[in-house]
This record gives sequence, C-alpha cells and structure tokens, in this order.
Amino acid sequence: MRVAMVSGANRGIGLAVARELGRAGFALSLGVRRPETVPADLASGADVLVCGYDARDRASATAWADSTAARFGGVDVLVNNAGIAPFVGLEDGTDEALDQLFDVNVKGPFRVIQAALPHLKASGQGRVVNVASLSGKRVMGLNVGYQMSKHAVVALTHAVRRLGWEHGIRATALCPGFVDTDLVASVTDVPHDAMTRPEDLARIVALVVQLPNSASVAELLVNCRYEHMI
Repeated sequence: MRVAMVSGANRGIGLAVARELGRAGFALSLGVRRPETVPADLASGADVLVCGYDARDRASATAWADSTAARFGGVDVLVNNAGIAPFVGLEDGTDEALDQLFDVNVKGPFRVIQAALPHLKASGQGRVVNVASLSGKRVMGLNVGYQMSKHAVVALTHAVRRLGWEHGIRATALCPGFVDTDLVASVTDVPHDAMTRPEDLARIVALVVQLPNSASVAELLVNCRYEHMI
C-alpha cells in the first residue's frame, strides 16, 4: 500500500484529493490545522492518520512527516494543497501581509518537502504535487502577493524535479483557474456552477501520482474558461 500525505485535507481541493486517493487504495496522512474538522467518515478509516499541521511552523511539518513514516513505514506521495489568498496589492500591500502569504503558500510547502524528502527518496517512486494556480503562470488580476507566491510554488516544483529525479521523485505543479471552493466564494464574474470542480482536480492528481517514472508531468494547467495561453 502506497502512502500519501495531503495538506489542507479537511475541505475543498485537499478533501477531494484525499477521498480520491483513498478510493485508489492509498494509505492517507492528512495534515490540517484543526484535526477535528476532517469529516468523520474519512478520519475514521483504518488506513488514515490525521495530524495537526500548521503551514507556518517548521516543527509541525517535521512532526507530520515523522508521524506518517512511523505509522505507515514511509511516504510515497506528498500533495501540498494548504494555502491562503488574501489580497496584497502593489499600491497598498504591506510587508506583514506579504510575509504571511509567503509563509503559508511558499515556505509551508518548502518545509514539508524538506521533512518528507528522505522518505520520498527511499520510495524510489516518490511523487510531489504542489497545488499552484494559473496565477503562477500569468498575471491577470491585481493580487500581486498571491501571484508572486504561486509563481514561487511553480519554481519550487521544478526544483524538486531537478533534485529528486535521480532518486525516482517526480513533481507536478497543478495550476487551476477558478475552482468552486470557499477560496473563491466572493468571485462574481464567473458563475460557480461553471467553475472547475475539486473532484475533477482530484481525479487528475490521482492519475498523475500513479504514472510510472518514465511518464512525468511537470505542469498541469486546468481551467474552466477560455484563455489564450492554454
């Protein structure tokens, strides 16, 4: 049984990914800030470990990876999904707001990857999926802080590919547009029933992490509306 760590697995994309990987036969280690918010039917699974995880805390990342390896004997897949999207504009954004954004969206995945890396190397077929965004590939809106953070996540993904390649680690930057989750609850220019569903992204993630080492996907751009770049 392969073992998958998924952050932010209590709702939205993370929850959908966790459920899909569970259906695919993976043992699950779910890292969330509030473990009690993981749906009971998922948390109670025989091959499910729920861990307290705060993306801003390095010790939390290390403890999560160590607990996962201790429970299941290793780590094969890491899905970095936890993230935030406060507005940090170029004209009036503050250092404090930008620091918070990068601490969660960039340093968070960086810390977990570092903590899980020895286990992913030992797997021989380790997989890392970083949930980035189309905002990590182009700039359309005015939330420069978010855009900068997601560009950094894409760069981090390629760094994992570079370092981990000889060890069988393959990494993918998942770059969706609008996804119907709480994160875009205030969006009004795209109908929510026309947005990408978290469950469809989860199916994509499940496919990517089960591909052989010889079929690596570096980036996946997924959208619900036409853009000239994709």
